[in-house]
Amino acid sequence: MNKSHSFTFITRSAPYGSNRPNLCLDTALAASVFEQQVNYIFMEDGVYQLLKNQDAGSINSKTLGNILETLNLYGVENIYICADAMEERNLSADDLVISAKLISNDEFKTILLDSNTVFNL
Repeated sequence: MNKSHSFTFITRSAPYGSNRPNLCLDTALAASVFEQQVNYIFMEDGVYQLLKNQDAGSINSKTLGNILETLNLYGVENIYICADAMEERNLSADDLVISAKLISNDEFKTILLDSNTVFNL
């Protein structure tokens, strides 16, 4: 039996101002197309990528929140958010464009240890 490779993508950057969020998302979607197990974790300022009502048109960019809504369509079901990051930024699940599982630091460490490859952007 051929076991799929496990990839974990950690996104830490605010949605605009660098290409890191888009690079992380594009790489995760590519891995999922090849039927690999993908974990996608939002940490630190990366949680801002999930905010509703974003409009990047004024900076001539694609709105990242709209693209993140496609994660499930690509088979990325393991979507996590660092609970500490949400709390530090006074955010709640109602503020987010997609639903994801809140995880503790210990759960985060377990996911990393169970992953074959980790991308930290």
